[in-house]
Amino acid sequence: MSTQTLPHRIRPAAGEPEGALILMHGRGTSENDLFGLLDVLDPARRLLGVTPGGPLHLPPGGRHWYMVPRVGYPDPDTFAQGYGALTAFLDGLDLDWDRTILGGFSQGSVMAFATGLGEGRPLPAGIVGLSGFIPTVEPWRMRDELPAGYPVAIGHGTLDPVISIDFAHTARDRLEAAGADVTYYESEIPHTIDPRFLGTLPEWIDRALSGSRGPASAG
Repeated sequence: MSTQTLPHRIRPAAGEPEGALILMHGRGTSENDLFGLLDVLDPARRLLGVTPGGPLHLPPGGRHWYMVPRVGYPDPDTFAQGYGALTAFLDGLDLDWDRTILGGFSQGSVMAFATGLGEGRPLPAGIVGLSGFIPTVEPWRMRDELPAGYPVAIGHGTLDPVISIDFAHTARDRLEAAGADVTYYESEIPHTIDPRFLGTLPEWIDRALSGSRGPASAG
């Protein structure tokens, strides 16, 4: 296992890992930000938990995955840096992608979608996107099709002033059109994570790793 390409934290599984849960942080924070969610999403500690940190240091501080000239449209040059560093890091972990869940919040959600759905990338067991979007940025491309019933969980706030709820609607519709089974949840919150949705995700992760389909919506 090579983990030298990005700063990161690792939460070991309680026993022999049954898979992996990788969570990417949002803009201006660090690999510490979502570390506590590993136990929330995997309370039995069946999975190896990893929280990588973005490679870029940009104003107003903290770690970043890319620059944001316009929401929904990452800066191509810095996105290429963040995407390249993250994919190299993940590939260095020597993951079993059929037993790996990718997730993130805000900019980290964008990176989860990008690394999990990008053309030429291995497809993880499932993706959790919290308050993010599927990016529009050259030369990245989303794969055209997904396996029927492919599990994706999306949570977003209708009062989000940073990343509009419209981005969640677009991601849901696009993923469903590609064949995914999208568990979708929206609530009247700003740019944050709804704990009510988090409470449903351990069961969703179990289903995603088992290959069984769940309901198309939650809440």
